[in-house]
Amino acid sequence: MARATKTAENKVKTTATRASKRANKIAKTQIIQMVAERTSLNKEQAAEAVACVLENIISALQSGKSVGLPGLGILSVTQTAARQGVRPGTSERIAIPAGKKIRFKLATTLKGHL
Repeated sequence: MARATKTAENKVKTTATRASKRANKIAKTQIIQMVAERTSLNKEQAAEAVACVLENIISALQSGKSVGLPGLGILSVTQTAARQGVRPGTSERIAIPAGKKIRFKLATTLKGHL
């Protein structure tokens, strides 16, 4: 009986953690609203501008370029090496192939404010 209670408590904690993480996340629609409020653009124009910026960032990263976001940091693509891993639950050894990942380096101006 105690085990079932712990499992239920863990589920409640996990759900609460997920909800708090979503509450701390700014959605694309909120960014569009902020752009519209701070500029002379209406929501449709702000949505187009935000979409254009994001598309260009994605395009640059896909072509292997770094993207500098002044005051925020630098996004860059790095190559990862092939390596051995362990499958969770079974402890089976697996080969993880080489790949690419996106790296973010925080701007020094922002480091002092966090």
